Amino acid sequence: MIIMGGDSSASYIHMLMQVHHLIEECLIFNMSKEECIEALSKHANIKPVITSTVWNELEKENKEFFEAYTRGRDQRATEIEKRQRIQSRLKASMRETIDKN
Repeated sequence: MIIMGGDSSASYIHMLMQVHHLIEECLIFNMSKEECIEALSKHANIKPVITSTVWNELEKENKEFFEAYTRGRDQRATEIEKRQRIQSRLKASMRETIDKN
């Protein structure tokens, strides 16, 4: 086990708090864990393993929230798919009507 000095330990805790905050921002934008990991890696230069670890700990500490969050994301995805299918059918129907005239 590695024991860090005071400054190293403080900077590590600060970094974890920053990742925690950035994950909360990802949640506000309705991002999945994978989308958040990718965004933080690309835009904040945070290693995916760090984001994943912090996300997993947040899930453990806030199980009910993340269950509801995931359900909500799934429901929105289903609604979007339904809307897209309806729009496609309407467009096809309109094309058929125009072609007949």
